[in-house]
Amino acid sequence: MDAKTSSADLSGEAGSEVEAKGARRSRVSGIDRALQVIDYLYETGAPAGAYAIAKAVKAPLSTVYVIIDDLVEKNMLARNTDGSIWLGARLYHYGLAYARSLDFMSVATHEMHDLCREAGETVQVCGRDGDYMLVLAMADGPSHYQVASRVGTRVPLNWTASGRLLVGHLPEAERVELFKRCARTSPTGRADIDARTLSDSAGKAFEQRLSIQVAESDYAVACIASPVCDRSGECIATISIVLPEQKVVSDGNHYTEHVRASAQRIEKLMGWRNH
Repeated sequence: MDAKTSSADLSGEAGSEVEAKGARRSRVSGIDRALQVIDYLYETGAPAGAYAIAKAVKAPLSTVYVIIDDLVEKNMLARNTDGSIWLGARLYHYGLAYARSLDFMSVATHEMHDLCREAGETVQVCGRDGDYMLVLAMADGPSHYQVASRVGTRVPLNWTASGRLLVGHLPEAERVELFKRCARTSPTGRADIDARTLSDSAGKAFEQRLSIQVAESDYAVACIASPVCDRSGECIATISIVLPEQKVVSDGNHYTEHVRASAQRIEKLMGWRNH
């Protein structure tokens, strides 16, 4: 094989490699756009039109239309009768499969239902999603008392007992900066928004393994939460009882004992109690 042929072959191979890389970049770009659409719907928590989505993710409207049509066809998104777009059933099935694979969620969900029977009230398992608290699982109590926050609900960390616990293990300076960034005024106006006050209460609640909030996020609703900590001592989730605020005033100790014991049982079953 002469030098000319070799050069041509190499040039051809280089061209093919560039084309392959370009194709990969194109595919990744398409995936990124699809994830931007899904993430936007997840973060806003409500259906939206294609125009609003395109504006939010800063993508051409024509591109967003193509992505939405493709994802709707694959059941990753669903189109409502009014034309708005929401998350599709396929994502729910993926979520269920992922949840089944997590030992922690299996243990925590079992304990959640046990606590619900013991306390006779609604119980939630919550985690952190960036600047928000996220309801991961929920067991409805036997009473007719309705809790507004359902599975998938995201609220600012400073609104809830669980939100403060989820960052209570962080260094003080980090907690202060976090609350400066994410603290929001709650619908009732009773949630604290001062970063240093929130940092102090988060640290103390974590040390005491107990956090209580009354009517900070919803009127007449109280929450008693305890942290679930992993081997390193970080709060990875909380278990909490959600109940009418008058019950906390009249018989708070009864519930605090139950919720602390439940958190400890989850840690023990996961092998984390020696942290």
